[in-house]
Amino acid sequence: MNPHQLSSGDLIADRRAEYAQMLAASGDHAEAADLMRQALELVPDWAAGWFRLADHEEKAGEREAAVASLARVLELNPEDIFGARLKRAVLGAGEVPGQAPTAYVARLFDDYADRFDAALVERLAYTVPGRLAGMVERFTGGATLEHAIDLGCGTGLFGAEIRHRVGTLEGYDLSSNMLAKAAEKHLYDHLGEADLSKALVASGLIAPDRPEYRADLAAAADVLMYLGDLVAVFAIVPHLLQAKGLFAFSVEDAEDGAGNSSAEGFILRPSLRYAHTETYVRSLCETAGLEVLEVTRATIRKDGAHDVAGILFLSRKSL
Repeated sequence: MNPHQLSSGDLIADRRAEYAQMLAASGDHAEAADLMRQALELVPDWAAGWFRLADHEEKAGEREAAVASLARVLELNPEDIFGARLKRAVLGAGEVPGQAPTAYVARLFDDYADRFDAALVERLAYTVPGRLAGMVERFTGGATLEHAIDLGCGTGLFGAEIRHRVGTLEGYDLSSNMLAKAAEKHLYDHLGEADLSKALVASGLIAPDRPEYRADLAAAADVLMYLGDLVAVFAIVPHLLQAKGLFAFSVEDAEDGAGNSSAEGFILRPSLRYAHTETYVRSLCETAGLEVLEVTRATIRKDGAHDVAGILFLSRKSL
């Protein structure tokens, strides 16, 4: 989500904020922060404005001030559509949350939906859907799967890779705008909103016409980066899979690059995405009764000019 799109409702404050952004773009972050403070004197309850101020303060080297501004964001917006808790943790203030706020992730991808495919595939060299589909195809020998569930389906990039080998394909996402884009591609037999951070019944993945143990494939392509603690995910997935059902998924590699540690097994990076260790993921698979069949390390996308290292897993439910 771009907080700069959210107006204060005050024309003068908005103009000052726009000028502050111009100053920041030229590298003058301290002056940008000063101008944002002037804007916030006019509209002190503008949550997006406080978030913008925190960004200017951080880039000006005023870390303590940025942390305080982010605290003000949370006072004004407890549901945290800006990811202020994550940003505070990256700045070293407070514990690392176990997951990104649901409201933040939903808003992030709602705002990203129209340019998602072009941004990831054309500019960020996103490779996860094709790689995961290839892992599944190699293991199954190209056989047709009866029923697949695409968790965090987004606009349908993984669905496009697997559709020709699946009888029934379901897709789920937090973002209604992403689901609308996926619907335009006519890939899925069912699309719905779901939250992998919740328990099975509350997640939105189970319904009278969508019972447990229905799929022979579940996939999560570039989804778990927004969930640090993956215990809830690995509690849900076995209830979606038939015996011997496959779970294909990706994580960012915590052993490649820096981040703020929350607990053994995952870190929060400055990108506000989580990365996980192979050991942590393997332990969750074992607890969930999932046999790890294949592990592949690869560059999965770009983050600006930098490569993002990832780990791709193919696992199978043992019973």
